Amino acid sequence: MSNYSHHNHKVTKNIKIAFFLNISFTIVEIIGGILTNSIAIISDALHDLGDSLSLGLAWYLEKVSKRKRDLRFSFGYRRFSLLAALINSIILIVGSVIILSEAIPRLFSPEIVSAKGMFALSIFGILVNGAAALKVKSGKSLNERVITWHLFEDVLGWTAIFIISTVMLFWNIPILDPILSILITVFISWNIFKRLKETVFIFLQATPDTINIADLEKNISVLSNVISIHDTHVWTMDGEYIIMSSHIVVPNNLIANELIQLKKEVKDLCRISSIKHVTIELETDDEVCSQENC
Repeated sequence: MSNYSHHNHKVTKNIKIAFFLNISFTIVEIIGGILTNSIAIISDALHDLGDSLSLGLAWYLEKVSKRKRDLRFSFGYRRFSLLAALINSIILIVGSVIILSEAIPRLFSPEIVSAKGMFALSIFGILVNGAAALKVKSGKSLNERVITWHLFEDVLGWTAIFIISTVMLFWNIPILDPILSILITVFISWNIFKRLKETVFIFLQATPDTINIADLEKNISVLSNVISIHDTHVWTMDGEYIIMSSHIVVPNNLIANELIQLKKEVKDLCRISSIKHVTIELETDDEVCSQENC
């Protein structure tokens, strides 16, 4: 089994475990939120329900992303993992809007909540979400990072509920419940928006932040037998798998071994920048490039 396949299998397994932990706790949380009359817990339950759906979708699409490339998807299925990250981010943003619509009115008419129930659920929430987050925290793909961020946010949210419920065990301040709900939701929404922006940029084939095309072309242009370089494109399939294509102009008298050596040197340079798929078109110095805008 290749390193990628082994990594992908481990990722799928971890997401599966996180999914079952999250969906089980969500059911408990919804019931607990109703019994305690806590909008903070109910809002977090809706958030966790979105997380559960997201985890289930991520689990399925992560399995799909393991498929080998074919005639329909010539670059492979890696971007299906990215699709999960996109859908998950949208689900969470919609959920955040719903939560805010419920929490804001309670600022003006706070309702009595069960501090003891909130306290007990918060401890359970920290343990369950913490366990789920630990299962996926080592992930590197955008899909894994979105999931990890969701789960660690849940841990932070339950930690906040733990603190608030502890305070309310001694002082009756029900307005703390909607205030906490709004703060958690705004914090989550801001960070999810950043992940969504990153995901959209990848879908639009923007150049990864880790790559500077001008520097890359400069490093290639100083190699032996390189006259010039142009029409360089760099993008990523899923935030990890980076692809590059470029046109390199060479003297028209190079022999086959020199061309092979040059391509090897270019690919070695690209590997330093973590570019894993390199396509090079070699052109002679008296050849007119067929591509537009070269």
